[in-house]
Amino acid sequence: MERTAPDPRTALIEAYLDHLATQRRLSPATRRGYRRGLEELLRLAGQTPLERLEPHHIRRMVAQLHARGLQGRTIAHMLSAWRGLYRWLARHHGFTVDPCAGIRAPKAPKALPKALSPDEARRLLDAEAAGEFERRDKAMFELFYSSGLRLAELVSLDLSDGEAMLRSGELVVLGKGGKTRAVPVGRLALEAIQAWLGDRPALAAPEETALFVGARGARISPGVVRERLKRWALKQGLAHVHPHMLRHSFASHVLQSSGDLRAVQEMLGHASISTTQVYTHLDFQHLARIYDQAHPRARKPKR
Repeated sequence: MERTAPDPRTALIEAYLDHLATQRRLSPATRRGYRRGLEELLRLAGQTPLERLEPHHIRRMVAQLHARGLQGRTIAHMLSAWRGLYRWLARHHGFTVDPCAGIRAPKAPKALPKALSPDEARRLLDAEAAGEFERRDKAMFELFYSSGLRLAELVSLDLSDGEAMLRSGELVVLGKGGKTRAVPVGRLALEAIQAWLGDRPALAAPEETALFVGARGARISPGVVRERLKRWALKQGLAHVHPHMLRHSFASHVLQSSGDLRAVQEMLGHASISTTQVYTHLDFQHLARIYDQAHPRARKPKR
């Protein structure tokens, strides 16, 4: 039986993904997104070698993806993965042409991130914790809202990080791309962390280094955090609350209070201020509501 020769394009893609892991230090979730995009590139390319692809091929691929109903943002992520591959191929394998250069994904309406109102955030976090696992949950949720952490950043925290934040009132976070940033930790979050640290020794497995642990004593998983927050929020009458919403709420509320976009950018760990500027739209929505409630020419006349 004749064996099919291995596809040399697959070996190049695996080498590139290894580069993203070891040199760029991208997270596993980000690398999975790159992998999906690059596998789609091979599928759409058929038997055409990577070095033979030209801009008209890429335009046709983008049109096919759009015709399948993929959103502009999804296609843009794929194009980003393809461009990254070709930049790497140019540096390490002598490729001279990037067929993706100048090609853009179809525009899609930009959805604003959902955030809690300040009153909803208070209702969520002022709820009393019953038992050690709810005290753990409250510490996690206070920390999300206090410091604008990503979910991956929170679950990766170690016990030493918790002890350090109690001493200094701030937390040094290892964020995307292996970049560190220091974020302040508010008084109520510090009190919740202190309460959880009183429970942790009885629940953590021996030698476990994680700050937050699950029912089996090992580092808590992102899925458990999502589920616990969803359950906690529903008890307070709030639906569809997820960890990233607390990060959005932190950014929106700090911006509403301070107006300091650069400070919010630094605390969120955004590489570009354009990423942070989406919160100015949330801030405007807040101001618009205040205007509607307070301005005499905006109020509806009484009947």
